[in-house]
Amino acid sequence: MLPGIYLLLCILGFALPYSPLVMFLLDHGFDINLFSELMFANHISTSFSLDVIVSALVLLVFVFWEGTRLGMRSLWVFVVSTLTVGVSFTLPLFLLMRQRQLEKQKVS
Repeated sequence: MLPGIYLLLCILGFALPYSPLVMFLLDHGFDINLFSELMFANHISTSFSLDVIVSALVLLVFVFWEGTRLGMRSLWVFVVSTLTVGVSFTLPLFLLMRQRQLEKQKVS
């Protein structure tokens, strides 16, 4: 049951943030300057942007600490997914893979 919940959260964590991003890209193309400007356009967007940046750093520390502790492989995948998709996808993905690793270690 828990792996299914994590999988559902992965799907939501991909689809929900990407839909407005796709709209931005269709309207403006890959304009990194405008993207950065809009990320920090006002106090509210700055707050959300900094929250996500800090959350991404915390997630990567957790991924490497916990992943190494559990002997998980290919931890670089979580770095790439954090940088390309985001925290809302990578966190449930890591928790799903972590759960599978824990279940695999129980069986052994």
